[in-house]
Amino acid sequence: MNAKKLSLLALSALTAITLLLSGCGQQAQKEIKLGATSGPHAEVAEAVAKEAANQGLKVTVVEFSDYVTPDQALADGDIDLNSYQHEPFLKNFAAQHNAELSPIGTTILMRMGIYSDKVHNVKDIPDGAKVAIPNDPTNGGRALMLLAKAGLITLPENNFKATIQDIQANPKHLQFVELEAAQLPRSLQDVDIAVITMNYVMSGGLDVEKQGIYLEDKSEPLAVTVLAARTKDKDNADYQKIAQIFHAEAIKKFIQDQYHGTIVPAE
Repeated sequence: MNAKKLSLLALSALTAITLLLSGCGQQAQKEIKLGATSGPHAEVAEAVAKEAANQGLKVTVVEFSDYVTPDQALADGDIDLNSYQHEPFLKNFAAQHNAELSPIGTTILMRMGIYSDKVHNVKDIPDGAKVAIPNDPTNGGRALMLLAKAGLITLPENNFKATIQDIQANPKHLQFVELEAAQLPRSLQDVDIAVITMNYVMSGGLDVEKQGIYLEDKSEPLAVTVLAARTKDKDNADYQKIAQIFHAEAIKKFIQDQYHGTIVPAE
């Protein structure tokens, strides 16, 4: 074999190796689109994307401004994952839209709590106290569930669709005031206690440690945000790796430094 043929063979081999390595590199850097709603969910997702880059994954965060579009985008294949909702919300969307979506991990806790500027313990809530709760069906029922768990009222069952009319026992003769969820932080000056979701605790500038007197349990399904994927992709190794990154020490530190206890990592 002459020198020219040897050179051509060597060049072909080098080209093949280069293409192979290039292809591997492109596969490792495949873009993963992670959807999240604006605010804390997107901020945590950005921290996850940064940590994922350190582990060889390219994650791009796609922000949404409502609670329906992220699941629709996931179902349609416009994004690969999303993080902004609890599992009951995900299941409800999937059932209503015939979408094959599944949770593949937990992310952060957004706990509802009982807040007050007048009392520091649920045992000190006076007879006839005014109680503000959200006026939307889901969060209103969730608030009543929390009041029941705090021992203030009795409901027939653990149902987040419960209404004031479903209350079976009200030993402290609580007076309920139903308000728009965004108004609840401001209502504390006019009521004895208010039941508030964490997003409005944050936007209202409330202090969880000073004003929070009773919080949802860390295992409460309505408090735990999940990482969702299309069901057919739930075992994807890269997606599972991202689910693990949400629990990495770097992310836990980011959450602690950024939110000072209002938001905590899910377990």
